[in-house]
Amino acid sequence: MRSSLALLLCAGLVACGMPATRPDAPAGPPGTGLYTQSFGNTPARQVRTLIVVLHGDAPATKPDYHYAFARAAADAVPNSIAVALLRPGYEDPQGHRSPGERGQTTGDNYTPDRIAAVAETIRHLQHRYGQARTVLVGHSGGAAIAADLAATWPNLVDGIVLVSCPCALPEWRKHMKTVAPTPLWDAPVDSLDPVKLVGGMPPSLRAAVLVGGDDKTTPLRFSRLYAEALSLRGIATDFRIVPGKDHELLGDPEVISALQRLAAALPGKS
Repeated sequence: MRSSLALLLCAGLVACGMPATRPDAPAGPPGTGLYTQSFGNTPARQVRTLIVVLHGDAPATKPDYHYAFARAAADAVPNSIAVALLRPGYEDPQGHRSPGERGQTTGDNYTPDRIAAVAETIRHLQHRYGQARTVLVGHSGGAAIAADLAATWPNLVDGIVLVSCPCALPEWRKHMKTVAPTPLWDAPVDSLDPVKLVGGMPPSLRAAVLVGGDDKTTPLRFSRLYAEALSLRGIATDFRIVPGKDHELLGDPEVISALQRLAAALPGKS
């Protein structure tokens, strides 16, 4: 699976959007070395929306499906650059790798050090695209990291798009033990629980939360709970259940539409 832990539940590659408009050579910021691929042909000084994309936990595969989403995102959002990022410790099928430890992929790798590595990558990109608003898109375990980052690095990003999120971490791990029984689900973790951190988010943040109606890996109750917590915090939240869709939702047109709506609603940089 290219996201959080359904082990043998996913199959096939996610295909979405148009070919890359301008893939850059990989470049990670000094000190993190996280691997990135950038898509879009907008000159740096004209970029108004920086989109950063995080893949899921991918316990049984080497993820690259987030590159396809980044291509589609760059085509769909005007004056944007989309950057697909390999999370710490992950390798893609082409052999590119980000430094760090991947972990057991049992909800154990949403830790402060990994979140900080992603945050430093975003800060590096923001220096390059100084007039851009930043939207962080995460799928499955990447959505948990995006949510944790938005709370623990307040004001670093302007919007988040969470897809198939395990956003209530202990409850989700209990659920996954019934899906893929193993003692690893009982091991303590240092990961941050997104729903417990909502109080640290700035109310100015905008959010979109999407989940497939037939998602067996991160059932919709976890996304609904998180979306309700965001709304109670006063954060403008676009919550969507996509009927008939399963966990591999990132390539769905509904996600691109949600990203377009969120990007259009963000105020410009002064």
